[in-house]
Amino acid sequence: MASRVLDATSFYAGIPFSSQEQSFTTPLVFEEIKHIKKSHEAVQTLIDLDRLRIIEPERENTDFVLEKAKHTGDLLNLSEEDISVLALCVQLNGELVTDDYTVSNVAKHLNLKVIPIMTKGISKVLDSVYFCPACNKVFEKISDCPICGSKLKRKSSERKSSSNPISKRAII
Repeated sequence: MASRVLDATSFYAGIPFSSQEQSFTTPLVFEEIKHIKKSHEAVQTLIDLDRLRIIEPERENTDFVLEKAKHTGDLLNLSEEDISVLALCVQLNGELVTDDYTVSNVAKHLNLKVIPIMTKGISKVLDSVYFCPACNKVFEKISDCPICGSKLKRKSSERKSSSNPISKRAII
């Protein structure tokens, strides 16, 4: 059975509390949900019963996720918590439990299985590109337009060919 990696939305939806399976999350997500810890001892009970393990992802996996998110154009829309669960999922070769669209999109680019919670999940894997609204030129990273100086805007486009996805070794 694959390792289930939980983001914060999983806790808000009650996923780890209603399952007997072992799940994983990161210290950053654990801190994000600390108000659940304070009002209920349920999270600590999950840890004590070894149904929830909190693991810091290895730096090489975090770097891999950062590079992929930069490549897809999603990096600016990911929190540190998002990056950490993606990195842990890569590290454990796990399944990511989330309803977050941007996290799901990056996970799909990483060829990770995503288990949606309360939605159908994403139907298309997209790349983000940046365009200048003034001169209509498209760029791969956000900044100001080098042609006219206007602030670039983000839009999504169909995923580029996935027949030869970038491997982990190719990025590191």
